Amino acid sequence: MGVKAALPRYELYFYNVVLCMAMLWAARWIFDVSSSNSNRKTFKTSVQSGWHYSGRKMDTADVEWMMWFSTFREHIIFALSGHVIFAKICTLLAPQYRSLVFMVYGMLAVFTSMGWAYVTLILSHCVLLYSISLVKLRWLCFVAGLTTLATFKMEPFISWQAGFVSGSFELRPLLFYGGCGFTIMRCLSFALENCERKDGNYSILELLKYNFYLPFFYFGPIMTFDKFYIQANNPNLTRKDGEMWNISIQALLNLGVIMIVAVILHFMYILTIPSDMKLLKHISDWALAGLAYLNLVYDWVKTAVMFGVINTVSRLDHLDPPKPPKCITMLYVFSETHFDRGINDFLCNYVYNYLGGKHDNVLDELIGSLCTFGITALWLGPSWVVFIWVFLNCFGLNFELWIMTNTFSKSMSRRIRAVFNTFNFWKIVLYNVLVLNSLEFANLVAKRLLLKGFPFTTITVMFVTYCLIQLIKERERRQALIDDPDPIPPPAPTPTDPSTTQTDAAAAATQPVAPNKQKAE
Repeated sequence: MGVKAALPRYELYFYNVVLCMAMLWAARWIFDVSSSNSNRKTFKTSVQSGWHYSGRKMDTADVEWMMWFSTFREHIIFALSGHVIFAKICTLLAPQYRSLVFMVYGMLAVFTSMGWAYVTLILSHCVLLYSISLVKLRWLCFVAGLTTLATFKMEPFISWQAGFVSGSFELRPLLFYGGCGFTIMRCLSFALENCERKDGNYSILELLKYNFYLPFFYFGPIMTFDKFYIQANNPNLTRKDGEMWNISIQALLNLGVIMIVAVILHFMYILTIPSDMKLLKHISDWALAGLAYLNLVYDWVKTAVMFGVINTVSRLDHLDPPKPPKCITMLYVFSETHFDRGINDFLCNYVYNYLGGKHDNVLDELIGSLCTFGITALWLGPSWVVFIWVFLNCFGLNFELWIMTNTFSKSMSRRIRAVFNTFNFWKIVLYNVLVLNSLEFANLVAKRLLLKGFPFTTITVMFVTYCLIQLIKERERRQALIDDPDPIPPPAPTPTDPSTTQTDAAAAATQPVAPNKQKAE
């Protein structure tokens, strides 16, 4: 893989300078636009009074962020705090029953927030998929699980099931679809693990303990049943040295990020500006590109903080949850275009690695990729945008693994792959801009960067992105050397390829696992 290759220092210094200048230039434009247009009519609904001592208004366009950290902040803190307190008491008095206490508290919390009809709906899906798992046929479990998941993605099944939930508070639709979707995925994980069990079956109580664990119930992440079962029933609850310190640092880090985001939303209206098409037509192409990129980074930070809070609570329960979402800036290579690590682990364990075998056969690899991205499309919700995204990722993945890997030298492969990854990165940006903002904003960004701005803006933005990707590759290469400090000694460099002086020294240390087959979402 190209990431094994090192580049000359002067080349990396040049990339750093270009990237810093570009980011500062774009940030200055967005700050100026935010400062000079805070009283526009289109800003009145989403730019509202903020911290009075700052003298500036706050961008409140993201309803989900405001719900988590403003509107329903007290409710969320109360529910999670209650979980932590009851779990701690049970751990001290009767640790063998702690997973049962998790389930009881989770069911009560779901009942309190959504009502008995919703709990009944969830239980019906659990009983259905549990009954099918007793047959111990993987294909039947997949058919049942994916069919059930499809009922929450297509009409008229969505409306019919949503009718079980009464009330109209703002968070209810989000809780409904989040709880139902993650419930189906957890039940599918349970069913597949039950198929692999040689001696008997898991009880339905174990499924309910797994599904109604409150920190994961509504918003994930997905922790596969085999891991949850072992960790939740582990009688050894001693902690490693410094573990509580690390948990405390993580909690403080999440709090710090929340404060930093709040400050940014007071000075840069990155969420509201995309809704004002008249204003966007008058800002520079570079500011528009920076605005699209910052919207993506913001969405990653928001999700990372939400998952970070949930993961902190689960670590207090002696669980090892999936890591937070992968930084959006790191999503440049086709074989690693996953965002949610929990969903990615699920798909890799049960679909991609199972169907792909040893990943040394083109046909097996293609089948595994198609099935993986097919389930991803169903999870995201079938639409033409999703289908196009799936096709491009699936094609790019197989192209990267079977053509580029074996054709070029290591240093040249790194540069050529970075060129392809540059276009892939902006494909990811445009797709997510479409999902996070609007079709009009996505069209404007695409036209300004690819058509009206061609060739100067297009080449400039792509070159800066190329610099960014090369710096990320260098960081990954150095991290691999830290993880494996004793690589195999490299052969002597040839005089015709001076870039190999530092290239092969990192080869053994950066060898990915087959070749880093986590790429589901």
